[in-house]
Amino acid sequence: MATITINQQTYEVPDGITVLQAARQLGIFIPTLCDHPHLTPYGGCRLCMVEIEGFRTLQAACTIPVSNNMVIYTESDKVKKAREFALSLIFSERNHFCPYCQVSGGDCELQNAAYRLGMTHWPLQPNWQPFPVDASHPYIILEHNRCILCRRCIRACNELVGVNTLGVANRGARTFIIADFEVPLGESTCASCGMCVQVCPTGAMIDRKSAYLGKKSEAKHVDTVCTGCSLGCGLDVLMTDNRILSIYGNWDAPVNQGVLCKVGRYYPLDDERPRITRPLMRHDGELKPTTWDEALNAAAHALKRQATNSLALASARLTTEALYVFRRLFAEGLHSPLATTLNGHAVRPLVEVLDDLGEPFEGSVADLDRATSILVMQADLANHHEVLGFMVRRSLNRGTHVVIADSRENPLAHLAEVTLTFKEGRQTAVIEGLMAAVARLGLGRVEYAEDAVANLANAAKATGLATDDFLKAAYQITRGEKPVIVYDPAAINDATAIKALVRLAKMIGATLISPKGEANSLAAAQLDLVEPLHQGTYEVAFVALGDEIPSEALVAALERIPYLIVQASRESKLTARADIVLPVYTWAEESGHYLNLEGRLQEAHPCLSAPEQTQSNEAVLRQLAAKLGIEVNEDWRAALVQRVAPVVIAI
Repeated sequence: MATITINQQTYEVPDGITVLQAARQLGIFIPTLCDHPHLTPYGGCRLCMVEIEGFRTLQAACTIPVSNNMVIYTESDKVKKAREFALSLIFSERNHFCPYCQVSGGDCELQNAAYRLGMTHWPLQPNWQPFPVDASHPYIILEHNRCILCRRCIRACNELVGVNTLGVANRGARTFIIADFEVPLGESTCASCGMCVQVCPTGAMIDRKSAYLGKKSEAKHVDTVCTGCSLGCGLDVLMTDNRILSIYGNWDAPVNQGVLCKVGRYYPLDDERPRITRPLMRHDGELKPTTWDEALNAAAHALKRQATNSLALASARLTTEALYVFRRLFAEGLHSPLATTLNGHAVRPLVEVLDDLGEPFEGSVADLDRATSILVMQADLANHHEVLGFMVRRSLNRGTHVVIADSRENPLAHLAEVTLTFKEGRQTAVIEGLMAAVARLGLGRVEYAEDAVANLANAAKATGLATDDFLKAAYQITRGEKPVIVYDPAAINDATAIKALVRLAKMIGATLISPKGEANSLAAAQLDLVEPLHQGTYEVAFVALGDEIPSEALVAALERIPYLIVQASRESKLTARADIVLPVYTWAEESGHYLNLEGRLQEAHPCLSAPEQTQSNEAVLRQLAAKLGIEVNEDWRAALVQRVAPVVIAI
């Protein structure tokens, strides 16, 4: 611990932290613009200048570390004059016309800093030169007139996301934020994650969806869980007038620590499908509004009459509570020939592996941020589970060695030190080749070394790869003490190959991590709802769709079933064909729990008030069970751990 004095008060603070961090821990305010708690200190804006005894000049609090017996002044006249001068220079560089800016009046850190210092005008006039506005991006507007060159956006793009789209061009007053080699942002390598917007202190990075619709400083904040994929990122949803203003990443969420992708941040705001607000039943060939009681009675009658010829499907985006009631109702109550989830195949190979292994074999997402080497096996992390891809990308900043093995063209291949592109369906041979190569190099556990040379030659022959390719890849994935293997069980779709991956992981001491489809696919697997959709002769189909967009394949698979009951929040081709439509909540209106890909049980909280005639997915299923005389208890937590999972489930 270090003893320091701030404004004539003595404190003890941890060694190694900066003066700014110490002040924040002690509740002492120091203004900043370029600093952000989740980014590396930069020291560019000079607004956090403090006076330190023994130093000839003022020092930037964000970059200078504390030392024992340091004496600091944060509000001296010298400090205040320096801050006002720094702000005057910043205002003079661009056209900061506050009345026209969407963050004016509480959301702009630059304006707020000026007000705190009592500034009511510009001491230095700007040069009145118009600066360009880049509106080429579908979600983001880059407004150079409001940019203060704090470089937060650049650092976020590099340090948090690892995409490195943003940079600077030119020098001095002609310095600009650019995308790639000065191409329009909408034509660049931007991943549309929106982290630049989330960290921007002014109105330079504008969210097209929420600009001028309300002040973020006055919005209601709700912490909830993203249902875009199985990672389960934490969301900070900002609302005003029962409408989502914008979606930010929750900095305190243990899974993503503030980082989001476009699926979590922008896609929910793009969903403009018409809302279903009342129960509907088909009469004379048309869907017409009806009462809940009539709709549920008709659904119960149809299901009871055709119990042995019914098909029941549920979205893996539903809460764990809803999936549990679904299982009790259809699999255990009605004994439907097929009760499963849409996209259940994403985790089915893992279930088959567990039947043999009988114990968890995967680790935590946090291991990616500690990895010394990463093998990405048959996983497209640029288009699915993008935040996992960001973790792989940013790992390169600390020298992590990346190897890609895929039968397809992998979007992250350009980042890898070694890429193994193999023949379709030969993933088991590739994994066995890697094990043989590790053994051949003497880098793994010795019990795997038998017949390494012969096995390596056989793998090369089977996959179309050279033995040198395997040796290079094996060398890279064993460099360092913390290798991680990220694989997609749906893409591999072979229990034998996954078992081989488990052996490889044990051989090199690696952590296994796998994306698992939809938001609650792991919970669906634990509830035995992962059977594939078999074609058969069904008379009635019940689809608990929630707010999922039905695929064309699903619509086609159900078109020959005579009677269709759909539980959904928005209109689709499936609801258009339905005989009964039961209106339910969207993700933003639901409360409940989701089991993410690493076995972390997380609670989602409702952000919006739902339309009056809609109900939660769980409530509809429970009412339907009551109509059918099927008892459903509340023991869903116990059901999650009745069988072994690929990860340790923390409930």
